[in-house]
Amino acid sequence: MTKAKHPARGTRKREVPLTEAGIYAAALRLIDVDRVEALTMRKLATELDANPMSLYHHVPNKGALLRGVARMVGAQFRTVTLEDAPWQERIRLLATDFRTLAHRHPNLMAYSFSQPDFIQAEDPFWTGLTAALDAAGVPHSEIRQIAALMCAVVIGVLAAELNGALHQWSNLEPTATDAGEDWPRGAGPEEDRMFRLVLDTIITGLESRLAADGDGQGADRGVAPEADPWSGDPIFVPRQLQCPSRDGRAQSDPAGRGPS
Repeated sequence: MTKAKHPARGTRKREVPLTEAGIYAAALRLIDVDRVEALTMRKLATELDANPMSLYHHVPNKGALLRGVARMVGAQFRTVTLEDAPWQERIRLLATDFRTLAHRHPNLMAYSFSQPDFIQAEDPFWTGLTAALDAAGVPHSEIRQIAALMCAVVIGVLAAELNGALHQWSNLEPTATDAGEDWPRGAGPEEDRMFRLVLDTIITGLESRLAADGDGQGADRGVAPEADPWSGDPIFVPRQLQCPSRDGRAQSDPAGRGPS
């Protein structure tokens, strides 16, 4: 009796056509198991039971494939919108939910954190963060810069957490001058607590900066910039402390008096 010959895996016609969404989902499964570096178009084709060349009709190369997978995962980011909550709590919730997503797909996120185009203007995390900073009273001219710095800090901490560096650093031996002290050993870094500490530090720093600016409002919020005599950088002077110049424009009164 002659056995029926079956076509080699990946060469027979698929019953279900390939789609970008299906390709991205299969790629994510492989990345979750074996990291981004191990992913190849041939392995992906085998996972999909498809001819490798057929993938290129949907994604031109591995770089485009990874960007598509990252967009798909980024679209999973969801956080509860708390419009009436204090801006501090909104930032904490955004960052905590972002961390949860990172731990859901650590291999992909560790790779994505190294890509400069990982966060886009339309991403829910970015729009939520900039909205929270606006609610905090950050000057409109500075929202993007402060949001970018906060992203850099949070992503840097998460990257160190995912690759194990945070654990290693938090368990470094004390210096020789402190060697006589009783240091706990093997307790672990308590990464949840450390992440909360990072958020508290960021938020406290922003609160201090806003308080130093008076009411925390910038030039486009009723405050005019003035040059810092020490650094040359602009500082913000509350409008009530400004006095008009000869041409009728507001100038700050060095004595701190109100408008004349």
